[in-house]
Amino acid sequence: MKRHQLSYLQSWKNSQSRKPLIIRGARQVGKTWLMKEFGSKEYENTAYVNLESNATLRAVFTGDFDINRILTAIRIETGETVAPGKTLLILDEIQEAPAALTSLKYFYENAPEYHVIAAGSLLGVALNANTSFPVGKVDFIDLYPFSFIEFLEAVNEKALADLLKSHDWTLINSFADRYIDWLKQYYYVGGMPEVVGTFASRKDFDEIRAIQKRILTAYEQDFSKHAPNEIVPRIRMLWNSIPAQLAKENRKFIYGLLRQGARAKDYELAMSWLIDCGLIHKVNNVSKPAIPLKAYEDFQVFKLFLVDIGLLAAMTDLDVKTLLEGNDIFEEFKGALTEQYVLQQLITGLDAGVYYWSPNNVRSEIDFLIQVAGQVIPIEVKAAENLQAKSLKVYTDKFSPSTALRASMSTYRKKTWLTNLPLYAISELAAVLN
Repeated sequence: MKRHQLSYLQSWKNSQSRKPLIIRGARQVGKTWLMKEFGSKEYENTAYVNLESNATLRAVFTGDFDINRILTAIRIETGETVAPGKTLLILDEIQEAPAALTSLKYFYENAPEYHVIAAGSLLGVALNANTSFPVGKVDFIDLYPFSFIEFLEAVNEKALADLLKSHDWTLINSFADRYIDWLKQYYYVGGMPEVVGTFASRKDFDEIRAIQKRILTAYEQDFSKHAPNEIVPRIRMLWNSIPAQLAKENRKFIYGLLRQGARAKDYELAMSWLIDCGLIHKVNNVSKPAIPLKAYEDFQVFKLFLVDIGLLAAMTDLDVKTLLEGNDIFEEFKGALTEQYVLQQLITGLDAGVYYWSPNNVRSEIDFLIQVAGQVIPIEVKAAENLQAKSLKVYTDKFSPSTALRASMSTYRKKTWLTNLPLYAISELAAVLN
């Protein structure tokens, strides 16, 4: 399997201004695999250190920040040479050794010739725990579950993936049924690497669901293991409420669904913890769809989404037959899954914040807003081939955006005021906007 972030890592390796790199992402999205795969392809050797399991090297970093001393210890412990430009040094689970995070500053300042990559599943939590962090001395990338394009490539449908990238819409439209069939399977499988790998080799939906349930159990165990004891019950309550929150017609997060009388201040820390772990995504409403969108965020009105669409399907025990063949009583939650899917593809493929617009006392909600090249782009999401775009029409009549997008199961088509982008082609949104 291939991850698209490998191309970024290759650019990082060859950069004249390279800094130590930190890969952020939720547990089990493939950070360790990505680092090791990159090392095996691009370097003569890799020196891999897991700071969660290696107490000896954790202790080494707490001494001082003499890079030669640290490298000597790593050579002894790993049995690998560590040569400038020829060895990739990997510091995995770096959140378990706060001093190792601090050491990245000294690698950058005193030994920039060494190529260092670090990663950690709970890194966001560590960075908020009074860790001395090397501000300005490191680069970051975020790793998410497999996008739909990566999924197609993993299941040996590279030709379909390449066709999407070609933007030959006439030919793409000819294969719409194939794309839709794979998209429905992606809704069930999702993008967690272990799940995708199992599906690519065996296509056993029962085994896939068992793996997803195991991942969800591991996440819940992390709550107890790593979060402050006093907020663990609230983390669980908030986490388990997300499917019900998304099942509502407007998806807006309501604290009252957690328990009667629940207040925002009671759950702020729990929500921040889940966000910092990369397990949920918070999409804020904007009071006004204007540039810059971030200046108009309403932090009190928001939607919460999970890290992965397959895990959302697993949390709700959604069976594969319903997803692949449809069911009249499934229609409403299908909208929630589709919004989850679109959000996932947007944050994976765009270097831009994602918001939504839900004005007071007006039913015309815009599912997502993004800011690209000085433009605010409204996106209305339709779970089926519904070609109506009532909310989008109200929005365009009021704000006259240069481009308005509807994402649906219908084929690509462009009108004077509206572009319909197939859900399976949402990865090509940036190219369509250009």
